[in-house]
Amino acid sequence: MNRTTISLLAAATALAAVTGFAALMAPDSSGASEATAPARLPVERSSLLCPAPSSSELAETAYTSFTPAGKTAGAKDGAAELKPSAAVLVDTEPKKDETKEGAVKKPGADKPVLALKEPGKPVAAKASGGDAPALVGTATGRLAPGWTAQQTTTVTVGGARGLLGVSCTAPDTDFWFPAASIAESRQDYVHLTNPDDTPAVADIELYGKDGALKTTLTEGIPVPAGASVPVLLSTLTADRAEDVTVHVSTRTGRVGAVVRAADEKVGSDWLTASADPSGTAVLPGIPADATSVRLVAFAPGDDDADLKVQLATPDGRITPAGHETLHVKSGMTASVDLLDVTKGEAGSLILSPSQSSSATPVVAALRVVRGKGDKQEVAFIPATAAVGERASVADNRAKGSTLSLTAPGTAAQVKVTASAGTEGGSQAVKTYTVKAGTTLAITDLPVPAGLKGSYALTVETVSGGPVHASRTLALPLDGIPMFTVQALPDDRGTVAVPAAEQDLSVLDD
Repeated sequence: MNRTTISLLAAATALAAVTGFAALMAPDSSGASEATAPARLPVERSSLLCPAPSSSELAETAYTSFTPAGKTAGAKDGAAELKPSAAVLVDTEPKKDETKEGAVKKPGADKPVLALKEPGKPVAAKASGGDAPALVGTATGRLAPGWTAQQTTTVTVGGARGLLGVSCTAPDTDFWFPAASIAESRQDYVHLTNPDDTPAVADIELYGKDGALKTTLTEGIPVPAGASVPVLLSTLTADRAEDVTVHVSTRTGRVGAVVRAADEKVGSDWLTASADPSGTAVLPGIPADATSVRLVAFAPGDDDADLKVQLATPDGRITPAGHETLHVKSGMTASVDLLDVTKGEAGSLILSPSQSSSATPVVAALRVVRGKGDKQEVAFIPATAAVGERASVADNRAKGSTLSLTAPGTAAQVKVTASAGTEGGSQAVKTYTVKAGTTLAITDLPVPAGLKGSYALTVETVSGGPVHASRTLALPLDGIPMFTVQALPDDRGTVAVPAAEQDLSVLDD
Protein backbone atom coordinates (compact mmCIF):
# COMPACT_ATOMS: atom_id res chain seq x y z
CA MET A 1 0.00 0.00 0.00
CA ASN A 2 1.60 3.29 -1.06
CA ARG A 3 1.74 6.56 0.93
CA THR A 4 -1.19 8.12 -0.96
CA THR A 5 -3.45 5.19 -0.13
CA ILE A 6 -2.42 5.29 3.54
CA SER A 7 -3.15 9.04 3.72
CA LEU A 8 -6.56 8.64 2.15
CA LEU A 9 -7.44 5.81 4.49
CA ALA A 10 -6.40 7.88 7.50
CA ALA A 11 -8.51 10.79 6.30
CA ALA A 12 -11.55 8.58 5.75
CA THR A 13 -11.17 7.03 9.19
CA ALA A 14 -10.91 10.45 10.85
CA LEU A 15 -13.99 11.71 9.03
CA ALA A 16 -16.07 8.74 10.15
CA ALA A 17 -14.87 9.18 13.74
CA VAL A 18 -15.82 12.87 13.82
CA THR A 19 -19.30 12.52 12.38
CA GLY A 20 -20.20 9.02 13.48
CA PHE A 21 -22.43 8.81 10.40
CA ALA A 22 -20.59 10.18 7.42
CA ALA A 23 -19.60 7.83 4.64
CA LEU A 24 -19.19 7.67 0.91
CA MET A 25 -22.05 6.24 -1.17
CA ALA A 26 -21.13 3.68 -3.81
CA PRO A 27 -22.94 3.99 -7.15
CA ASP A 28 -25.42 1.30 -8.05
CA SER A 29 -25.06 -0.98 -11.06
CA SER A 30 -26.64 1.64 -13.32
CA GLY A 31 -24.12 4.26 -12.22
CA ALA A 32 -26.71 6.42 -10.33
CA SER A 33 -26.62 7.04 -6.56
CA GLU A 34 -29.75 6.33 -4.58
CA ALA A 35 -30.90 9.15 -2.31
CA THR A 36 -31.85 8.12 1.20
CA ALA A 37 -33.99 10.34 3.43
CA PRO A 38 -31.91 11.68 6.33
CA ALA A 39 -32.68 10.26 9.75
CA ARG A 40 -33.62 12.61 12.59
CA LEU A 41 -31.51 12.05 15.68
CA PRO A 42 -31.47 13.83 19.06
CA VAL A 43 -29.14 16.80 19.36
CA GLU A 44 -26.24 16.27 21.73
CA ARG A 45 -25.65 19.85 22.85
CA SER A 46 -27.90 22.86 23.54
CA SER A 47 -27.22 26.39 24.79
CA LEU A 48 -29.54 28.81 26.61
CA LEU A 49 -29.10 32.37 27.88
CA CYS A 50 -31.23 34.10 30.52
CA PRO A 51 -31.02 37.92 30.92
CA ALA A 52 -30.44 39.62 34.26
CA PRO A 53 -33.99 39.59 35.70
CA SER A 54 -34.32 43.05 37.25
CA SER A 55 -32.49 45.95 38.87
CA SER A 56 -35.24 46.37 41.49
CA GLU A 57 -34.42 45.40 45.06
CA LEU A 58 -38.04 44.20 45.36
CA ALA A 59 -37.71 41.65 42.56
CA GLU A 60 -38.51 38.01 43.27
CA THR A 61 -37.36 35.62 40.55
CA ALA A 62 -38.13 31.96 39.94
CA TYR A 63 -35.96 29.90 37.57
CA THR A 64 -37.11 26.58 36.14
CA SER A 65 -35.15 24.17 33.93
CA PHE A 66 -36.64 21.23 32.04
CA THR A 67 -35.90 18.64 29.35
CA PRO A 68 -38.85 16.58 28.08
CA ALA A 69 -38.65 12.82 28.35
CA GLY A 70 -38.23 10.76 25.18
CA LYS A 71 -36.35 11.48 21.94
CA THR A 72 -33.05 10.70 23.68
CA ALA A 73 -32.52 7.21 22.31
CA GLY A 74 -28.84 6.42 22.23
CA ALA A 75 -27.89 9.64 24.01
CA LYS A 76 -25.32 9.31 26.75
CA ASP A 77 -25.69 10.68 30.26
CA GLY A 78 -25.28 14.43 30.20
CA ALA A 79 -25.58 17.62 32.19
CA ALA A 80 -27.71 20.77 31.97
CA GLU A 81 -26.51 23.72 34.02
CA LEU A 82 -27.20 27.45 34.15
CA LYS A 83 -24.34 29.47 35.61
CA PRO A 84 -23.94 33.21 36.35
CA SER A 85 -22.39 35.46 33.74
CA ALA A 86 -20.53 38.71 34.27
CA ALA A 87 -22.65 41.82 33.66
CA VAL A 88 -21.21 44.92 32.02
CA LEU A 89 -23.36 48.06 32.19
CA VAL A 90 -23.07 50.46 29.24
CA ASP A 91 -26.13 52.59 30.01
CA THR A 92 -25.04 56.24 29.85
CA GLU A 93 -27.67 57.17 32.44
CA PRO A 94 -27.23 54.67 35.31
CA LYS A 95 -29.88 54.51 37.99
CA LYS A 96 -29.24 54.64 41.72
CA ASP A 97 -29.59 50.91 42.10
CA GLU A 98 -27.27 50.07 39.23
CA THR A 99 -23.51 50.12 38.85
CA LYS A 100 -21.68 52.90 37.06
CA GLU A 101 -20.90 52.77 33.36
CA GLY A 102 -18.32 50.16 32.47
CA ALA A 103 -18.42 48.42 35.85
CA VAL A 104 -18.63 44.65 36.05
CA LYS A 105 -20.96 42.93 38.50
CA LYS A 106 -19.05 40.02 39.97
CA PRO A 107 -21.18 36.88 39.66
CA GLY A 108 -19.41 35.13 42.49
CA ALA A 109 -18.29 31.55 42.38
CA ASP A 110 -18.74 29.59 39.19
CA LYS A 111 -21.52 27.58 40.81
CA PRO A 112 -24.63 26.52 38.88
CA VAL A 113 -27.85 28.31 39.77
CA LEU A 114 -29.75 25.35 38.30
CA ALA A 115 -28.53 21.84 37.55
CA LEU A 116 -30.95 19.44 35.84
CA LYS A 117 -30.47 15.75 36.64
CA GLU A 118 -32.95 13.83 34.48
CA PRO A 119 -35.41 14.32 31.60
CA GLY A 120 -39.09 14.67 32.44
CA LYS A 121 -38.63 16.28 35.86
CA PRO A 122 -38.06 20.06 36.11
CA VAL A 123 -35.88 21.70 38.74
CA ALA A 124 -36.35 25.18 40.20
CA ALA A 125 -34.44 27.87 42.08
CA LYS A 126 -35.20 31.35 43.39
CA ALA A 127 -33.41 34.70 43.65
CA SER A 128 -34.30 37.94 45.42
CA GLY A 129 -33.30 41.54 44.80
CA GLY A 130 -31.69 43.38 41.93
CA ASP A 131 -28.26 41.73 41.90
CA ALA A 132 -29.18 38.46 40.21
CA PRO A 133 -26.96 38.15 37.12
CA ALA A 134 -27.68 36.88 33.63
CA LEU A 135 -27.25 33.13 33.25
CA VAL A 136 -25.34 31.15 30.65
CA GLY A 137 -26.22 27.50 30.23
CA THR A 138 -25.30 24.35 28.33
CA ALA A 139 -27.00 20.96 28.15
CA THR A 140 -25.34 17.82 26.81
CA GLY A 141 -26.20 14.19 26.16
CA ARG A 142 -29.69 13.02 27.05
CA LEU A 143 -30.54 16.39 28.64
CA ALA A 144 -29.88 18.39 25.46
CA PRO A 145 -32.87 17.55 23.19
CA GLY A 146 -35.64 20.09 23.87
CA TRP A 147 -33.94 21.66 26.90
CA THR A 148 -35.80 24.78 28.02
CA ALA A 149 -35.59 27.21 30.93
CA GLN A 150 -38.01 29.83 32.21
CA GLN A 151 -37.28 32.97 34.21
CA THR A 152 -40.28 34.52 35.98
CA THR A 153 -39.88 37.73 37.98
CA THR A 154 -42.42 39.60 40.10
CA VAL A 155 -41.89 43.26 40.96
CA THR A 156 -44.69 44.72 43.05
CA VAL A 157 -44.03 48.48 42.91
CA GLY A 158 -42.00 51.07 41.01
CA GLY A 159 -41.38 51.78 37.34
CA ALA A 160 -40.54 48.14 36.64
CA ARG A 161 -43.70 46.81 38.32
CA GLY A 162 -45.13 43.71 36.73
CA LEU A 163 -44.85 40.01 36.07
CA LEU A 164 -41.87 39.56 33.76
CA GLY A 165 -41.54 36.17 32.11
CA VAL A 166 -39.09 34.96 29.51
CA SER A 167 -38.11 31.61 28.06
CA CYS A 168 -34.33 31.70 28.04
CA THR A 169 -33.08 32.06 24.47
CA ALA A 170 -30.58 30.28 22.27
CA PRO A 171 -27.60 32.32 20.99
CA ASP A 172 -27.77 33.61 17.42
CA THR A 173 -26.43 36.33 15.13
CA ASP A 174 -29.63 38.11 14.07
CA PHE A 175 -32.77 39.27 15.96
CA TRP A 176 -35.79 41.48 15.18
CA PHE A 177 -37.86 43.16 17.91
CA PRO A 178 -40.98 44.99 16.71
CA ALA A 179 -43.03 46.72 19.47
CA ALA A 180 -40.06 48.18 21.35
CA SER A 181 -40.24 51.88 22.19
CA ILE A 182 -38.18 54.98 22.95
CA ALA A 183 -41.18 57.06 24.05
CA GLU A 184 -40.83 59.27 27.12
CA SER A 185 -42.98 56.89 29.17
CA ARG A 186 -40.89 53.82 28.29
CA GLN A 187 -37.54 52.50 29.42
CA ASP A 188 -36.55 49.67 27.11
CA TYR A 189 -33.25 47.84 27.51
CA VAL A 190 -31.87 45.31 25.06
CA HIS A 191 -29.90 42.66 26.94
CA LEU A 192 -26.99 41.06 25.06
CA THR A 193 -25.40 37.92 26.51
CA ASN A 194 -22.33 36.21 25.08
CA PRO A 195 -22.12 32.46 25.83
CA ASP A 196 -18.72 31.89 24.27
CA ASP A 197 -15.09 32.13 25.35
CA THR A 198 -14.31 34.82 22.78
CA PRO A 199 -15.65 38.42 22.60
CA ALA A 200 -18.60 39.34 20.38
CA VAL A 201 -19.45 42.66 18.74
CA ALA A 202 -23.10 43.53 18.18
CA ASP A 203 -24.85 46.25 16.18
CA ILE A 204 -28.20 47.73 17.20
CA GLU A 205 -30.33 49.48 14.58
CA LEU A 206 -33.57 51.33 15.32
CA TYR A 207 -36.40 51.87 12.82
CA GLY A 208 -39.33 54.23 13.37
CA LYS A 209 -42.36 55.05 11.24
CA ASP A 210 -40.21 57.09 8.84
CA GLY A 211 -37.30 54.66 8.57
CA ALA A 212 -33.93 54.21 10.23
CA LEU A 213 -33.19 56.44 13.22
CA LYS A 214 -29.80 58.04 13.55
CA THR A 215 -27.92 56.38 16.41
CA THR A 216 -24.71 57.07 18.29
CA LEU A 217 -23.39 53.59 17.52
CA THR A 218 -20.69 53.44 14.88
CA GLU A 219 -18.28 50.79 16.11
CA GLY A 220 -20.76 48.30 17.52
CA ILE A 221 -21.18 47.16 21.11
CA PRO A 222 -18.49 44.86 22.53
CA VAL A 223 -19.84 41.97 24.57
CA PRO A 224 -17.01 40.32 26.51
CA ALA A 225 -16.68 36.55 26.64
CA GLY A 226 -19.21 35.08 29.04
CA ALA A 227 -20.67 38.48 29.87
CA SER A 228 -24.05 40.23 29.63
CA VAL A 229 -24.55 43.84 28.51
CA PRO A 230 -27.83 45.77 29.01
CA VAL A 231 -28.23 48.79 26.71
CA LEU A 232 -30.88 51.48 27.27
CA LEU A 233 -32.36 52.17 23.83
CA SER A 234 -33.14 55.83 24.51
CA THR A 235 -29.40 56.52 24.97
CA LEU A 236 -28.70 55.44 21.39
CA THR A 237 -30.62 58.23 19.65
CA ALA A 238 -31.98 61.72 20.26
CA ASP A 239 -35.25 60.79 18.53
CA ARG A 240 -38.35 59.71 20.44
CA ALA A 241 -40.87 57.30 18.98
CA GLU A 242 -43.73 55.31 20.45
CA ASP A 243 -43.15 52.29 18.24
CA VAL A 244 -39.74 51.18 16.99
CA THR A 245 -38.31 48.00 15.54
CA VAL A 246 -34.96 46.98 16.99
CA HIS A 247 -32.55 44.97 14.85
CA VAL A 248 -29.68 43.25 16.65
CA SER A 249 -26.96 41.62 14.58
CA THR A 250 -23.40 40.58 15.30
CA ARG A 251 -20.22 41.49 13.44
CA THR A 252 -18.30 38.79 15.28
CA GLY A 253 -19.45 36.03 17.56
CA ARG A 254 -22.99 35.35 18.67
CA VAL A 255 -25.25 36.56 21.47
CA GLY A 256 -28.58 35.98 23.12
CA ALA A 257 -30.80 39.06 22.82
CA VAL A 258 -34.06 40.05 24.50
CA VAL A 259 -35.70 43.41 25.31
CA ARG A 260 -36.95 44.39 28.77
CA ALA A 261 -39.73 46.94 28.28
CA ALA A 262 -41.01 49.07 31.15
CA ASP A 263 -43.91 51.52 30.88
CA GLU A 264 -44.59 53.83 33.81
CA LYS A 265 -48.35 53.43 33.28
CA VAL A 266 -48.89 49.75 32.46
CA GLY A 267 -45.96 47.88 33.98
CA SER A 268 -43.21 45.83 32.36
CA ASP A 269 -42.35 42.54 30.67
CA TRP A 270 -39.84 40.90 28.34
CA LEU A 271 -40.16 41.22 24.56
CA THR A 272 -38.56 38.28 22.76
CA ALA A 273 -37.54 38.25 19.11
CA SER A 274 -40.06 37.80 16.34
CA ALA A 275 -39.94 34.68 14.22
CA ASP A 276 -37.76 34.99 11.12
CA PRO A 277 -39.14 37.33 8.42
CA SER A 278 -41.91 35.60 6.52
CA GLY A 279 -44.79 36.41 4.19
CA THR A 280 -47.23 35.15 6.82
CA ALA A 281 -47.13 35.56 10.59
CA VAL A 282 -49.08 34.02 13.46
CA LEU A 283 -49.19 35.79 16.84
CA PRO A 284 -50.88 33.30 19.21
CA GLY A 285 -52.60 33.73 22.54
CA ILE A 286 -54.31 37.13 22.97
CA PRO A 287 -56.18 36.89 26.30
CA ALA A 288 -59.97 37.07 26.15
CA ASP A 289 -60.05 40.07 28.51
CA ALA A 290 -57.41 42.16 26.72
CA THR A 291 -58.38 45.84 26.93
CA SER A 292 -55.80 47.06 24.43
CA VAL A 293 -53.96 45.29 21.61
CA ARG A 294 -51.41 47.14 19.48
CA LEU A 295 -49.90 45.52 16.38
CA VAL A 296 -46.42 46.57 15.25
CA ALA A 297 -44.92 45.24 12.00
CA PHE A 298 -41.79 45.85 9.94
CA ALA A 299 -40.70 44.87 6.43
CA PRO A 300 -36.89 44.38 6.45
CA GLY A 301 -36.54 43.82 2.69
CA ASP A 302 -36.67 46.13 -0.32
CA ASP A 303 -40.40 45.77 -0.96
CA ASP A 304 -43.49 47.11 0.80
CA ALA A 305 -45.91 44.62 2.36
CA ASP A 306 -49.69 44.70 2.12
CA LEU A 307 -51.04 42.47 4.85
CA LYS A 308 -54.45 41.01 5.49
CA VAL A 309 -55.25 41.17 9.22
CA GLN A 310 -57.41 38.40 10.69
CA LEU A 311 -58.27 37.13 14.16
CA ALA A 312 -58.49 33.38 14.71
CA THR A 313 -61.26 33.00 17.29
CA PRO A 314 -62.66 29.81 18.88
CA ASP A 315 -65.18 29.70 16.02
CA GLY A 316 -63.00 30.63 13.04
CA ARG A 317 -61.31 33.57 11.35
CA ILE A 318 -62.83 37.05 11.44
CA THR A 319 -61.60 40.40 10.17
CA PRO A 320 -61.35 43.21 12.76
CA ALA A 321 -63.74 45.99 11.74
CA GLY A 322 -61.85 48.95 10.33
CA HIS A 323 -58.53 47.09 10.33
CA GLU A 324 -58.88 44.71 7.43
CA THR A 325 -55.41 45.42 6.02
CA LEU A 326 -52.09 46.96 7.03
CA HIS A 327 -49.62 48.59 4.66
CA VAL A 328 -46.00 48.27 5.78
CA LYS A 329 -43.45 50.35 3.89
CA SER A 330 -40.01 48.88 3.33
CA GLY A 331 -37.64 49.77 6.16
CA MET A 332 -40.34 51.53 8.18
CA THR A 333 -42.25 50.49 11.29
CA ALA A 334 -46.03 50.37 10.92
CA SER A 335 -48.45 50.09 13.84
CA VAL A 336 -52.18 49.99 14.45
CA ASP A 337 -54.23 50.04 17.64
CA LEU A 338 -56.70 47.15 17.54
CA LEU A 339 -58.24 48.14 20.90
CA ASP A 340 -60.18 45.29 22.55
CA VAL A 341 -60.14 43.18 19.40
CA THR A 342 -60.91 39.87 21.15
CA LYS A 343 -64.29 41.08 22.51
CA GLY A 344 -64.26 38.61 25.38
CA GLU A 345 -62.99 35.58 23.44
CA ALA A 346 -59.37 34.46 23.34
CA GLY A 347 -57.82 34.68 19.90
CA SER A 348 -54.68 34.83 17.79
CA LEU A 349 -53.72 37.31 15.09
CA ILE A 350 -52.89 36.02 11.62
CA LEU A 351 -51.09 38.22 9.07
CA SER A 352 -51.00 37.11 5.46
CA PRO A 353 -50.42 38.74 2.06
CA SER A 354 -53.46 40.68 0.89
CA GLN A 355 -52.63 39.27 -2.55
CA SER A 356 -51.20 35.78 -2.82
CA SER A 357 -48.61 36.92 -5.36
CA SER A 358 -47.01 39.49 -3.03
CA ALA A 359 -45.68 37.57 -0.02
CA THR A 360 -43.24 40.19 1.27
CA PRO A 361 -41.42 38.98 4.43
CA VAL A 362 -42.29 40.82 7.64
CA VAL A 363 -41.65 40.61 11.37
CA ALA A 364 -44.35 41.51 13.87
CA ALA A 365 -45.32 41.66 17.55
CA LEU A 366 -48.27 42.62 19.73
CA ARG A 367 -48.33 44.84 22.80
CA VAL A 368 -51.20 43.53 24.93
CA VAL A 369 -52.70 45.26 27.98
CA ARG A 370 -55.12 43.84 30.55
CA GLY A 371 -56.96 45.87 33.19
CA LYS A 372 -57.98 49.52 33.38
CA GLY A 373 -56.84 52.75 35.03
CA ASP A 374 -54.00 52.27 37.48
CA LYS A 375 -54.64 48.51 37.55
CA GLN A 376 -53.16 47.70 34.15
CA GLU A 377 -50.49 45.23 33.13
CA VAL A 378 -48.63 44.71 29.83
CA ALA A 379 -47.21 41.71 27.96
CA PHE A 380 -45.89 41.07 24.45
CA ILE A 381 -46.67 38.41 21.85
CA PRO A 382 -44.19 38.14 18.95
CA ALA A 383 -44.82 36.36 15.67
CA THR A 384 -44.13 32.73 16.52
CA ALA A 385 -42.88 29.76 14.52
CA ALA A 386 -44.99 26.59 14.54
CA VAL A 387 -44.71 23.98 17.29
CA GLY A 388 -43.55 21.50 14.70
CA GLU A 389 -42.73 18.14 16.23
CA ARG A 390 -42.52 19.32 19.84
CA ALA A 391 -42.23 22.40 22.09
CA SER A 392 -42.11 22.93 25.86
CA VAL A 393 -42.55 25.73 28.37
CA ALA A 394 -41.57 25.57 32.04
CA ASP A 395 -42.88 27.19 35.23
CA ASN A 396 -46.59 26.45 35.08
CA ARG A 397 -48.54 26.75 38.28
CA ALA A 398 -51.52 24.80 39.66
CA LYS A 399 -53.65 27.84 38.76
CA GLY A 400 -53.17 30.68 36.30
CA SER A 401 -51.77 28.91 33.22
CA THR A 402 -53.57 29.05 29.86
CA LEU A 403 -52.32 27.27 26.75
CA SER A 404 -53.37 28.77 23.40
CA LEU A 405 -53.25 26.57 20.29
CA THR A 406 -53.88 28.01 16.81
CA ALA A 407 -54.28 26.08 13.56
CA PRO A 408 -54.17 28.77 10.86
CA GLY A 409 -54.60 26.30 8.00
CA THR A 410 -55.80 22.73 8.44
CA ALA A 411 -57.15 21.14 11.62
CA ALA A 412 -54.71 19.44 13.96
CA GLN A 413 -54.53 16.98 16.80
CA VAL A 414 -52.17 17.90 19.61
CA LYS A 415 -50.87 15.96 22.62
CA VAL A 416 -50.21 18.00 25.76
CA THR A 417 -48.07 16.51 28.54
CA ALA A 418 -47.83 18.01 32.01
CA SER A 419 -44.54 16.94 33.56
CA ALA A 420 -43.89 15.91 37.12
CA GLY A 421 -43.64 18.84 39.52
CA THR A 422 -40.40 20.38 40.73
CA GLU A 423 -41.14 19.09 44.24
CA GLY A 424 -43.38 16.11 43.54
CA GLY A 425 -46.19 14.68 41.44
CA SER A 426 -46.57 12.49 38.37
CA GLN A 427 -47.12 13.51 34.76
CA ALA A 428 -50.53 13.82 33.08
CA VAL A 429 -51.36 13.64 29.37
CA LYS A 430 -54.32 14.86 27.32
CA THR A 431 -55.02 15.13 23.59
CA TYR A 432 -56.85 18.07 21.96
CA THR A 433 -58.26 18.78 18.52
CA VAL A 434 -57.82 22.28 17.08
CA LYS A 435 -60.24 23.11 14.28
CA ALA A 436 -58.96 24.75 11.10
CA GLY A 437 -58.67 28.53 11.36
CA THR A 438 -59.41 28.62 15.09
CA THR A 439 -57.75 29.26 18.44
CA LEU A 440 -58.26 26.84 21.31
CA ALA A 441 -57.56 28.44 24.70
CA ILE A 442 -57.14 25.70 27.32
CA THR A 443 -57.59 26.85 30.91
CA ASP A 444 -58.31 23.41 32.40
CA LEU A 445 -54.91 22.03 31.54
CA PRO A 446 -53.80 18.58 32.65
CA VAL A 447 -52.15 19.05 36.04
CA PRO A 448 -49.72 16.49 37.49
CA ALA A 449 -51.30 14.23 40.07
CA GLY A 450 -50.05 15.20 43.54
CA LEU A 451 -48.40 18.34 42.17
CA LYS A 452 -45.92 20.11 44.40
CA GLY A 453 -44.09 23.15 43.02
CA SER A 454 -44.34 24.10 39.35
CA TYR A 455 -44.39 21.92 36.24
CA ALA A 456 -43.62 22.04 32.52
CA LEU A 457 -45.94 21.66 29.55
CA THR A 458 -44.88 19.84 26.40
CA VAL A 459 -46.92 20.20 23.20
CA GLU A 460 -46.56 17.67 20.36
CA THR A 461 -48.27 17.76 16.98
CA VAL A 462 -49.90 14.35 16.44
CA SER A 463 -51.52 15.01 13.06
CA GLY A 464 -52.57 17.86 10.77
CA GLY A 465 -51.31 21.34 11.41
CA PRO A 466 -49.19 23.38 11.53
CA VAL A 467 -50.02 24.55 15.06
CA HIS A 468 -48.78 27.74 16.74
CA ALA A 469 -48.82 27.98 20.54
CA SER A 470 -48.23 30.23 23.51
CA ARG A 471 -48.63 29.97 27.27
CA THR A 472 -50.13 32.75 29.41
CA LEU A 473 -49.20 32.78 33.09
CA ALA A 474 -51.49 34.99 35.19
CA LEU A 475 -50.57 35.87 38.79
CA PRO A 476 -52.93 38.71 39.87
CA LEU A 477 -51.77 40.92 42.72
CA ASP A 478 -53.69 43.64 44.60
CA GLY A 479 -56.28 43.95 41.84
CA ILE A 480 -53.64 44.17 39.08
CA PRO A 481 -54.09 41.41 36.45
CA MET A 482 -50.39 40.61 36.23
CA PHE A 483 -49.58 38.26 33.37
CA THR A 484 -46.91 37.23 30.91
CA VAL A 485 -47.01 35.31 27.62
CA GLN A 486 -44.37 32.89 26.30
CA ALA A 487 -44.30 31.46 22.78
CA LEU A 488 -43.74 27.75 22.08
CA PRO A 489 -41.81 27.32 18.82
CA ASP A 490 -40.32 23.97 17.81
CA ASP A 491 -37.63 23.00 20.34
CA ARG A 492 -35.30 21.68 17.61
CA GLY A 493 -34.55 18.69 19.76
CA THR A 494 -33.63 16.59 16.74
CA VAL A 495 -31.38 17.18 13.77
CA ALA A 496 -31.36 15.60 10.29
CA VAL A 497 -28.39 13.28 9.76
CA PRO A 498 -27.89 11.92 6.20
CA ALA A 499 -27.87 8.15 5.90
CA ALA A 500 -24.69 6.74 4.36
CA GLU A 501 -22.67 3.61 3.95
CA GLN A 502 -18.94 3.08 3.80
CA ASP A 503 -17.18 2.59 0.47
CA LEU A 504 -13.40 2.16 0.59
CA SER A 505 -13.12 1.46 -3.14
CA VAL A 506 -12.35 5.15 -3.65
CA LEU A 507 -9.06 4.55 -1.87
CA ASP A 508 -7.78 2.22 -4.58
CA ASP A 509 -4.91 3.47 -6.73
